[in-house]
Amino acid sequence: MLTDIQIAQQAKMKYISEIAEEAGINSDELEMYGHYKAKVSLDLFDRLEKQENGKLILVTAINPTPAGEGKSTTTVGLGQALNQIGKKTAIALREPSLGPVFGVKGGAAGGGQAQVVPMEDINLHFTGDMHAITTANNLLSAAIDNHIHQGNTLDIDTRQIVWKRVMDMNDRALREVTVGLGPKGNGFTRQDSFMISVASEVMATLCLANSLADLKERLGNIVVAYTRKNQPVLAKELNIQGALALVLKDAMKPNLVQTLENTPAFIHGGPFANIAHGCNSIMATKMALKLGDYAVTEAGFGADLGAEKFLDIKCRYGGLKPDAVVIVGTIRALKMHGGVDKKSLEAENVDALKKGFVNLKKQVENIRKFGLPAVVAMNRFPTDTEEEIKALRALCEDLGVDVALSEVFTKGGEGGIELAEKVVGIVEKGEADYKPLYEVEKSIPEKVETIVKEIYGGDNVVFTGKAEKQIQKLEEIGLDKLPICMAKTQYSLTDDPTLLGAPEGFDITVREVNVSAGAGFIVCLTGDVMTMPGLPKVPSAERMDIDEEGTITGLF
Repeated sequence: MLTDIQIAQQAKMKYISEIAEEAGINSDELEMYGHYKAKVSLDLFDRLEKQENGKLILVTAINPTPAGEGKSTTTVGLGQALNQIGKKTAIALREPSLGPVFGVKGGAAGGGQAQVVPMEDINLHFTGDMHAITTANNLLSAAIDNHIHQGNTLDIDTRQIVWKRVMDMNDRALREVTVGLGPKGNGFTRQDSFMISVASEVMATLCLANSLADLKERLGNIVVAYTRKNQPVLAKELNIQGALALVLKDAMKPNLVQTLENTPAFIHGGPFANIAHGCNSIMATKMALKLGDYAVTEAGFGADLGAEKFLDIKCRYGGLKPDAVVIVGTIRALKMHGGVDKKSLEAENVDALKKGFVNLKKQVENIRKFGLPAVVAMNRFPTDTEEEIKALRALCEDLGVDVALSEVFTKGGEGGIELAEKVVGIVEKGEADYKPLYEVEKSIPEKVETIVKEIYGGDNVVFTGKAEKQIQKLEEIGLDKLPICMAKTQYSLTDDPTLLGAPEGFDITVREVNVSAGAGFIVCLTGDVMTMPGLPKVPSAERMDIDEEGTITGLF
C-alpha cells in the first residue's frame, strides 16, 4: 500500500495558474510561488463584491481518539465529490505547523486519495506564512524589552508581561527561560517563556481579520503587559502596529493549491484549536465562498471545541452563515468511546459501538443548538463489519440525522458521492437558521456556563480564585464583552481527557482567564493545555530523508 507522500508524489497536478483560471481568479490577482502554489490578492474581493456567495459547509467531528477520525481527509474528499456531482466547489483548510510535522501528530493535508498537493511544500515552509507570524510575534517581544531597557516610560511591570516569544517547533527546553542575562546592555533580567508559533495571538488575529486595515487595528489592540497600576499596555502604545502589519502583508493573502483531483483549495492560517479558535482564516473562507457553488471548510478537533468556536467566534467576526455541518466519525473511534481498548478495535463489537454512540449523539445535538442541520460522515476503515455499519446507520436514523458512508481515503471523490448528495440534499431544503449560542454582552461567567452546560453537558463551572480576580480585572478595564474561547482537552467533553463518551454530572474548573484583545476573544483555561509541545521519544523527523534527486521520503 502506498504511503500518503508516495500518492502525492504521483499526483498529476495542473499548473496553479490553470487551477486559478478555472476557479475564476484573474492572472493579475495571482502571485506565483513556483508552478503549483500561489497567493491570491485581496483585490479579488473588490472585483467580486456583488457576486453571490456559495453555500458554506463546515466539517467537524466527534471527540478525537487514537483510533482516528479523518476530518481533514473527509473535508478534501467531500470537496472532490461535490465537484464530481457538478457542484463547483472550493476548499478552505488550515496550514500545518512544523512542530507537529516533525513530532508525532503529522501534517494537515488530508490522506490517501483525498489530499491537497504539493503535499511536501504545504507541510514544510509553504509560502512562508508561519515564518512571518513568528517574526511579527518576536518583533513585538523585542519591542517590549527594548522599551523597558530604554527607560520604560509606559511604567510596564516586568512581573506582568503577558506576551510570550514563539518558535514553530516542538522544543520543551524553551517552555521556561530567563532573558536579559549578562551585561547591563542586554536588558533587564526576567523570566519568560516560548510557545509554538501557531499558539501566538498574532496567528489568531490574522485569521480573524477582514482586511489589512482591520489586521493593523487588531494588532494594535493586543494586550502585551500591565503597568504597576494594573492598567493594560497595548501594542499600539509601543508604536509597533504598523511594523507588525508590514511583516504580515503577504501572509494576509490566502494560499491557493489543489487537491489530487484538481479541486481548488485555500490553505491559510492555522491557530491552535485549544487556546485559539482552530479554524483557517476568514479571508480564505470568504474567498472560497466567492468562487464556488459550495465552500467546504473545517474546524479543529471535535465539535465541542472547533465547531463551537467556529460558530461563536469566527462566524461572528466574518459575518458567515453556514448552511450545513458534516460530523465525521469512525466505527473504530466510537467503539473506543464505548470502552474498547485500542488494541481490540479490529474485532466486531456492536455493543461497544452503541455505547460509544453517545458522543456522536451529543455532537449532533450541539450542532442543532446553533440552528444548523447535520450530516454524519461514517469514515470507513477496512476492519468495519457489515453488522457494525448497519448498527450505526440505525442509530443515526433513530436520531433523525442523515448518515453517509465515506470512502474518500481509498477512492477519492468517488468514495464521497453519497456524502456529497446528502449534503446537497439538506442544503437545498434551506433549513439552516444559524444563530450564536450566547450574546457577547453577557458576563464572562454567564457565557462560560452556557458553553459548559449546553455544549459539554456539564453541571457547573468552578472558577479558581485566580480566575475570579482575572475576570474582575477584565471587567474593570472593559475587555469582558468578547466571545469566549475555551481551552480544554480535545479528547473529552469534560476537562479530564480520560472521560470518553458523553459523561454526565461533572463540573468544569476554569483556572485562568486571559484576554486576546487583538484576536477578539477571552481565553478560559481548563486542565493542562500545552502551548509548547515536546518531541516524542522517536520523532517523525527521524524517519524523514531526502536523496540526491530531491525526492523526500518519510513525510507521512
